[in-house]
Amino acid sequence: MKVNKIVKTLLVVSAMSLLAVGLTGCGKKGNAESSDPKTLTVQFVPSVNAGSMDTKIKPLQSLLSKQLHMPVKMTVATTTNTMVEALGSKTLDVGFLPSAAYVLAHKQYGVVPLLQAQRQTRDANEGFTKKLTNHYYAEVVVRKDSNIKSLKDLKGKKIATQDTTSAAGYIYPAVEMQHEGINLNKDCKPFTVKGADQGVMSVVNGNADAAFVFEGARSIAAKDDPKAMTDTRVLYKSTPIPNDTISARKGLSPKLDKKIQKAFMDIAKTKHGREVLFNIYQHNGYVKTSNKDFAPMKSYIKQANDLNKNK
Repeated sequence: MKVNKIVKTLLVVSAMSLLAVGLTGCGKKGNAESSDPKTLTVQFVPSVNAGSMDTKIKPLQSLLSKQLHMPVKMTVATTTNTMVEALGSKTLDVGFLPSAAYVLAHKQYGVVPLLQAQRQTRDANEGFTKKLTNHYYAEVVVRKDSNIKSLKDLKGKKIATQDTTSAAGYIYPAVEMQHEGINLNKDCKPFTVKGADQGVMSVVNGNADAAFVFEGARSIAAKDDPKAMTDTRVLYKSTPIPNDTISARKGLSPKLDKKIQKAFMDIAKTKHGREVLFNIYQHNGYVKTSNKDFAPMKSYIKQANDLNKNK
């Protein structure tokens, strides 16, 4: 009888131990799922006037919330750098990061690229074609009546740029000027503006001799002032730049990452969704992407960083 009691006691203890292990495992799974936010926070870089961006993103906030079946809060970042830091500190979940900023965010904070934007290519007059592409170009814009004929003529000139993490608004033009023997920081007079449209208008209004912008920025600015097209010209077009990303902070569950990917791709498949996305960033659709797609940018970023170290 004593042996039977001992056996029964051991069986009960074993069963309780297994149950405890099982509950611990369930607890870990539950914690992993609960680490996903109850409200998804999404942020945008002000590629055009920040005030107008606030209005443009509201319809997308509603569409994404319906797709994900959860609340979504969308805002416009002060700068690209603040967005990167917010993703790193996990106060932000998803960012529409330009490719150069994504490379930085991935290196520093393990930010994950979910999607890469597709845009229509442009013809010589900056009109859209039907062909979609995963890359775009930086442009250096000057006044049409300017005597600036080449990058070398920018020496000593006032140049409107975006912040230093912007591929089209800073990195590519600055690096390619350096290849021509012109040091942006030492040989020119750069100053920062918020939004490519503001860069174009700085040229139109005579506040800058040139501006670093993305291809198509003139036509966007022309919606508010036709002089953005009639009074300016493109001095220089860069080598191809990878399109923007939709990137997620480190720590979101793979399940939520996939839901976000699918949600944006589904939105882009509808007529209304495409109109909303186009109105914000001129995105026409999205494709899945990975870190390797942005490898060529690392060299440009390094060169730009070296340029800034020697100011």
